[in-house]
Amino acid sequence: SRLGILIVRHLKRLERVILGYLEVSDGPTEEARLGILETLQCTIEHAWPRMPCRLPVLLKALLRLLWDVHTERGPTPEPVRAALLQRATQCLILLDRCSQGQVKVLLEGVHSSCEENQVRECLRKVQEST
Repeated sequence: SRLGILIVRHLKRLERVILGYLEVSDGPTEEARLGILETLQCTIEHAWPRMPCRLPVLLKALLRLLWDVHTERGPTPEPVRAALLQRATQCLILLDRCSQGQVKVLLEGVHSSCEENQVRECLRKVQEST
């Protein structure tokens, strides 16, 4: 947040770091994933004019995270899972806002074909956001 809009200078490298952290579970507390979702949220808020071109990669990573968190049955407590789902959903909502509704359009088919309630609920929140 200290860099503000100047974060765009580092977006390519930061994107690789964010994607790497989102892919790997880091144990029951999921501190790294929660932290990187917070970083992503802050990055979207500050560099929103540059986010639409990164939408395909970030959308895919966030959807994969939603699915992984829902399907992994490890030692991660339910409140941590809920926090991950909530932060990922918030990132999707921010991406939708800065891409002028493109996320909602892309998620229409996914929402209708998804049968998992937790994932479906996250997608519903994105669809209903204003």
